[in-house]
Amino acid sequence: MMLKDIFMSLSQNQFLNSTAKKYGLKMGAQSVVAGTNIEEAIKSIKDLNANGISCTVDNLGEFVFKEEEAAAAREQILKVIEAIHSNNADAHISLKPTQLGLDIDYSLCLNNVREIVDKANQYNMFVNIDMEDFKHLQPTFDLLDDLSLEYDNVGTVIQAYFHQAMDYLEKYKYYRIRLVKGAYKEPAEIAYQDKKDIDANYIKLIEWHLLNGKFTSIATHDHRIINHVKEFVKLNNIPNDKFEFQMLYGFRKELQLKLAKEGFNFCTYVPFGNDWYGYFMRRLAERPQNLNLVAKQVFNKKTNTILGVAAGAFILGRVTRGNNNKRK
Repeated sequence: MMLKDIFMSLSQNQFLNSTAKKYGLKMGAQSVVAGTNIEEAIKSIKDLNANGISCTVDNLGEFVFKEEEAAAAREQILKVIEAIHSNNADAHISLKPTQLGLDIDYSLCLNNVREIVDKANQYNMFVNIDMEDFKHLQPTFDLLDDLSLEYDNVGTVIQAYFHQAMDYLEKYKYYRIRLVKGAYKEPAEIAYQDKKDIDANYIKLIEWHLLNGKFTSIATHDHRIINHVKEFVKLNNIPNDKFEFQMLYGFRKELQLKLAKEGFNFCTYVPFGNDWYGYFMRRLAERPQNLNLVAKQVFNKKTNTILGVAAGAFILGRVTRGNNNKRK
């Protein structure tokens, strides 16, 4: 838990975030981020497509509090949509409302997201509105409600660690929903803290939506839950076109390929861009299992996970302190 708190704190450090941009995809982030530009992202997507894997694409971004930054993010995502279409790639869009101005003004954010959803709709492309921390939960649902009045190519995420997750799921059962365990640090009064409780609720949500929902994206690297789902859909005669498995780019590559070869719909979450730091730190903070998975991809097999990750944070901290000293 302490290590998770450390990495969550690092993910929210704006100065470290800006410093990381200057030094590119260092400390192993290149293994879990699909490049810094659209061309590199498209190449990664096409490589995955060649193995029967579809993709959802995230233009990385943190700490957007200026209208021009939100507008720039919007324009970049519109370019991604055009690139997906022109390259005939099997991919859709995932976006974060805060990157598009949710912390500035709701109407501003709604207009930015509407423009993206409209462009995607022209190409029959789905847009997933990612969920962030609890304070952004209801405004994100509001975005979905407002956009759904005009479009049907939009869905969102339900986080299993929230006590009210089932209430959210029942309300939005007619939407394409991505189910996740949850990546942010939330207080006990609104979210489960114990892994067993989160896992149990996650399975409950998956089963309910598979039986009652429109389409279920099951986003997990946990092979035990994946095996449970495989048995559940078989016993309940749930067709493959009602669900997909999802994993993050760079994690459990062999299992991703295996599930796709077995005939399951599989989608890889493909993040790209210079603003990779916050995303990378949250992936390290999420679960001890993710630290192990990152270590297998980022460091050699003889490198201890914690030492490797800590070394990356230490190096970035030294760079930051060095820059601070130069300013004095």
